Amino acid sequence: MKNLPTTHDDILACARNLIVSGGYNGFSYADIAEVVGIRKASIHHHFPSKVDLVRTLVARYREEAEAGMANLELQVTNPLEQLRLYTGYWEACIADANAPFCVCALLASQLPVLPEEVGKEVRAHFRSLSAWLTSVLERGARHGQLQLMSTPHAEAEVFMATVHGAMLSARAYGDPKIFGVVTSPLLERLASRFPCDESRDGDGCSHQRDEKRST
Repeated sequence: MKNLPTTHDDILACARNLIVSGGYNGFSYADIAEVVGIRKASIHHHFPSKVDLVRTLVARYREEAEAGMANLELQVTNPLEQLRLYTGYWEACIADANAPFCVCALLASQLPVLPEEVGKEVRAHFRSLSAWLTSVLERGARHGQLQLMSTPHAEAEVFMATVHGAMLSARAYGDPKIFGVVTSPLLERLASRFPCDESRDGDGCSHQRDEKRST
């Protein structure tokens, strides 16, 4: 049986929605108190300051994201499919307005005015996401399932920026479909034009083309 949400969880969930709607400076404890139905003093009991609240929110967000990526690794082994499922997750969130924008992407745009404690957590999220994407792209290129135009790390940064930029475009146009319009060409470009066939070697790919080039 799942644990029921606590007041602590409700406060974090409300803060996340308010940040996505209006940014770090777009809400106060009074706003949370009104939505959750508690006194401001109760919020201060859980989170003494707004910095404590948002820092905790971002840290939890990063932990949930890392758990989601780890679960994806267990469920799907194909690197291209992992990337498709990752973008598909955000496409679905944006379409049903469940989570129309990555809270860390939004906060990243406000880094110059964020408290350092919050900024540190935001940067940690991007480093974690970049590391995972780099590992997926590196594995995909090694197995001939992805076609890279640069290093895996550079491609990971491009992929991450494209996904977050697509979120911004979808919001700017007020059209969820824009997300797919922006991200689909990137996935198509990454998909290898020479997929692995039944003749595979130890790393899972055919290298007949390489052999032909060397003869």
